[in-house]
Amino acid sequence: MSWLLSTLIIGLSAAFATTFDDNVYLTAFFGKVNRSFHPKHIILGEFVGFTALVMASLPGFFGGLFIPEAWIGLLGFLPIIIGISNLISQEDEEEMVQAVSVPLKSSAPSRSHKKSLWEILKDRQTYRVSAVTIANGGNNIGIYVPLFASSNLPSLGIILSVCYLTVGLWCFLSFHLTKNPLLAPILARYGRKIFPFVLIWLGCSILIKSQSYQLLGNLAFFPH
Repeated sequence: MSWLLSTLIIGLSAAFATTFDDNVYLTAFFGKVNRSFHPKHIILGEFVGFTALVMASLPGFFGGLFIPEAWIGLLGFLPIIIGISNLISQEDEEEMVQAVSVPLKSSAPSRSHKKSLWEILKDRQTYRVSAVTIANGGNNIGIYVPLFASSNLPSLGIILSVCYLTVGLWCFLSFHLTKNPLLAPILARYGRKIFPFVLIWLGCSILIKSQSYQLLGNLAFFPH
């Protein structure tokens, strides 16, 4: 059961580090709901965009089946570098906070024809949200590739389940944040200060789990 607990912790850390920013633009999107733009567009668009990021990262898992785990673990430096980069440079923090603080007054959702899930999926409004999710998740691939590569199939299933549940949680919270816009910028500001440390911890966990530190030690003392 220890592997299950450790995998859950890693999954929660990865989910938080890679999806926390989503609540920023999701809150703004939910604040712009009107007759033609429904909450279903936002929720489905978010899941479609996140799935695209996961699919782009899955080659890391298949590569991990053939490449020695210690070498794959070296990819753990990617989330560490991303975390340090975010820690040093957070110039866009105020811009992101302002994005959440946009006026959230909008027209009431239409009570007319309710679109089916298939109609929502075909609607270009859905992919407007997906495009933002993918653009905002550029760093996600650099985090998921080493994480997936250092995981076996059961661990990967748990990590993905946690990530998808977390995405659903952000959709739920972001929808309700539109009713309390004063809380949104506070959540964005302090969350962005925490997640670089989560990324650094996640990268270190990958290095330790894969025992890549032994490989680094061998390289350091390799005779020239």
